[in-house]
Amino acid sequence: MRSSRRQFLLSGLPLLAAAPGARPNLIFILVDDLRWDDLGCSGHHFARTPNIDRIANEGAVFRNAFVTTPLCSPSRASFLTGLYVHSHGIIDNIDRSAQSHQLPTFPRVLQSAGYETAFVGKWHMGNDDTPRPGFDYWFSFKGQGRYLNPEVNENGQRSTVQGYVTDIFSDRAVDFVRRNRSKPFLLYLAHKAVHPDSAQNLGGPFPPPPGGVFVPAPRHKTLYAGLSIPRRPSYGRPPEGKPALLRKIGDLPALGPDTVTDDETILNRLRKLAAVDEGLGRMFQALDETGQLENTVLAFAGDNGYFYGEHGLNHERRLAYEETARMPFFMRCPRLIRPGTKIDHFALNIDVAPTLLALAGAKAPRRMHGRSLAPLLGGNRKSWRTSFLIEYFSDRVYPRIFTMGYQAVRTEGWKYIHYKELSGMDELYDLKVDPYEMKNLIEEPAAQKELQRLRVELRRLLKETGAT
Repeated sequence: MRSSRRQFLLSGLPLLAAAPGARPNLIFILVDDLRWDDLGCSGHHFARTPNIDRIANEGAVFRNAFVTTPLCSPSRASFLTGLYVHSHGIIDNIDRSAQSHQLPTFPRVLQSAGYETAFVGKWHMGNDDTPRPGFDYWFSFKGQGRYLNPEVNENGQRSTVQGYVTDIFSDRAVDFVRRNRSKPFLLYLAHKAVHPDSAQNLGGPFPPPPGGVFVPAPRHKTLYAGLSIPRRPSYGRPPEGKPALLRKIGDLPALGPDTVTDDETILNRLRKLAAVDEGLGRMFQALDETGQLENTVLAFAGDNGYFYGEHGLNHERRLAYEETARMPFFMRCPRLIRPGTKIDHFALNIDVAPTLLALAGAKAPRRMHGRSLAPLLGGNRKSWRTSFLIEYFSDRVYPRIFTMGYQAVRTEGWKYIHYKELSGMDELYDLKVDPYEMKNLIEEPAAQKELQRLRVELRRLLKETGAT
């Protein structure tokens, strides 16, 4: 009976056909700059993330999950709207506060459908910290905020809260979960971790490194001390065959072994993640003690990845390579999702909004590029996407990529990257032969047929999604 009930709920039929009390609670946890392979459940050989792993082990793992723009603000807007960046318009990390108040987000739909909604964490679509539409409870900060003793805005009232921001966000999230209520809830928890901070935010006169300062919670400062960092084969390798990255840019050093992310930075990122995991453990406890655990969908993702020295890159993110375009993505709800589910079909950040709406029985807006993942969770894996668009619009943060706006298409076996502002610098990779994207085949005669096919597919995706 339970199995047939799960299949019905995930078949794409509206959950509103069930009794109102059966609608699940929804918790979406978003971690900033988290690589998909930084987790125990992803195979990391020493990272301890037992509570994040629990979501994966007791639910569904999407093994081919990607963001459609590997940059914080654009990606966050895509999670909220189910739209590609060229459609929702949050194309970079500059101050787009007013625009972000107008976004057609899925929490607004859920609020109208009778859900109690909360946003806790980093909004990061402008410096404005005031509450956005669609949330009954709001707890955030201006812009990037800071890790230590942050100034926060709680439902329109500003104050300074003492402590480490990841713990503070977890405190507010757990308090919200424990509230007495008569209707289902949505909690959108968007951590600042594991994003870097600035020296100014930490009160230091010292010059920050190029990618910022990574400061874990005091209790985690020596976690993983002395352990060696796992490296991919492309680590520290000059970006041969990548003319866009080989350009001489001012006085910037050439990419290679001298421009990689240092070991201590990577360890500190993993140390910062420990506080996220501990907060999730407290959330599991709160859900269990309030009798809500079995009827709560827990979804966990990262907003984009981070380079650990692959191709000599470090803090640039933004590029279409696997290290930054892939995201960790797991979902857990025993009532709806069979534990141990593994899904290899493409899942995108634009799919989160329609998926959570479907699980809540709420009707998704007609204009969404993403698709509900509910059929995949229910075992119906036919007629799914075989390609998707990755796009980036140049901003003015890192000089090396000032003019590297691109449109890329990713299929199961290939990736084609077209740089819109750079002539003759496109890239093509056979991912089955070259999963680390080390050999650009754009000029190879044997790859020309595939290149033409991918160019046609890219044009189709752009037209289908209303891009220019």
